[in-house]
Amino acid sequence: MANRNSIRTIKPTVRIGPKHQVTIPKEVFEKLHLKPGDFLETIAQEGKVIMVPRELIAKAPAPSLTKKEQKVLLRVKAKIEQIQKDILNSQGLTKEEIKLACKVRLIDPDQAWWWTEKWQKKEREAEKEIKERNIKEFKNVKDLIEDLRS
Repeated sequence: MANRNSIRTIKPTVRIGPKHQVTIPKEVFEKLHLKPGDFLETIAQEGKVIMVPRELIAKAPAPSLTKKEQKVLLRVKAKIEQIQKDILNSQGLTKEEIKLACKVRLIDPDQAWWWTEKWQKKEREAEKEIKERNIKEFKNVKDLIEDLRS
């Protein structure tokens, strides 16, 4: 016979605070063996909020770096910060820099393409077009598709 606690669903009610905060009820916290500082993935699905405990990369041990990699890492961090702060006056990462940024988990390997100079050049062009208001606005998707086809 199954343990009653293992099949029992806990459904306490929580209130959303002024800064969108919720407190996880003690019984749920304990049942899931959560600890302060743990991460929860939050999913909106079919009118429900689902929170799933996650082991994130942030908890993984830091990889050891050579002296050269440590020097390159400083440059990588500065470039990433510049891209985030002022994309128009920034420069993308080199292949070597991207490899290192992925190694130390500064960027997601699945998103490495976004940080390349080739991609960043296009981002800068798009950002410039937006700032210069050299854009088209559409009332609906149908008008957008018509414009794309013309």
